[in-house]
Amino acid sequence: MNESIKNATAQFETLLREQIERTKRMEELSKPVDYAALDKLVIGVCDGDGIGPIICREATRVLETLLADKIAAGKVEIRRIEGLTLENRMAQGKSIPDDVLAAIKECHVLLKGPTTTPKGGTGAKELESANVALRRELDLFANVRPVAVPEEGIDWTFYRENTEGEYVLGSRGVEIPGVLACDFKVTTDLGTERIARAAYEFARKNGKKNVAIVTKANIMKKTDGKFARICRELAEREYPELVLEDWYIDIMAANLVNPAIRSKFEVFVLPNLYGDIITDEAAQIQGGVGTAGSANVGGRYAMFEAVHGSAPRMIEEGIGEYANPASIIKADEMLLRHVGFAEAADKLAAAMQKCTADKSLNMTGDKNGSTCREYANKLLAYISED
Repeated sequence: MNESIKNATAQFETLLREQIERTKRMEELSKPVDYAALDKLVIGVCDGDGIGPIICREATRVLETLLADKIAAGKVEIRRIEGLTLENRMAQGKSIPDDVLAAIKECHVLLKGPTTTPKGGTGAKELESANVALRRELDLFANVRPVAVPEEGIDWTFYRENTEGEYVLGSRGVEIPGVLACDFKVTTDLGTERIARAAYEFARKNGKKNVAIVTKANIMKKTDGKFARICRELAEREYPELVLEDWYIDIMAANLVNPAIRSKFEVFVLPNLYGDIITDEAAQIQGGVGTAGSANVGGRYAMFEAVHGSAPRMIEEGIGEYANPASIIKADEMLLRHVGFAEAADKLAAAMQKCTADKSLNMTGDKNGSTCREYANKLLAYISED
């Protein structure tokens, strides 16, 4: 037992030293890119697993249509990147194979299909989530998820810290076999300040006043306590016009399904795990995780993806072509806005609203509904009308 404790302690020291080194690299990686100054914008596309190749096929078609003039002029390149599949990752024993990561880093922004992560405790090789690894490698510290239900007064934007919390060391906990296991949660000063600043800047630029800081600081006093304190101090110092409210994650989960108060919320800033959970709840309120897009934004790089997973069941049942591409196409819209193509983004958003209202489309996710291709064809028809 003493030897097990000694080994676990040594492992924890290694993790602490690595995280301290990571904080030293953050500042340099946080410097933003001026997309308008680029000779050519390179958009990478990784299909991922399961339904990923199916929905990415249509999302790529949408981008190619909206950016046709810029592609023809050599101002934009859409570059397919192969190899971010579970089979290749398992074969190479890496969450992101080296050649795939190098290809991704040659792009400016990435459109990514859902990827499958092997479950722990199943006997499968315990690979880290490809998403978690990409967020860390590309320092994509802000996960931005908008949710809107206009008829109910809902217009929410979630800023989830993306590189810390429980996820940064989620596959590297310590275990004393037959006795216990410990995983770790990481909250840094700089990591917290930059996600708070991103949320506050969005609020300021978009005329939002209400910002909810969501933690469990009454229980996780060191990590969540630090997160809440730094968020408040930054707002008091630099964003005095904002109205900040502290909420605990369990109460906020209840608030989102409470019609009496949920329309008052505007912007949320929250640590990694809570953000992962509550944004799926919010997407369900909007119409399901298939309707929500997700942006993962850093300084040098940005990644855009669907909120949902790879849906292996649909592939197993032979109904992958009936997957709803709305979430990954919403990610297209967020990508276009991020790189400054607001006109194309507005055109896409308007076409998606028409698809939502179109009774001829019925995205059930089974053979009784419309296919992924049918949705995209209808969307492109609406785009061509403008």
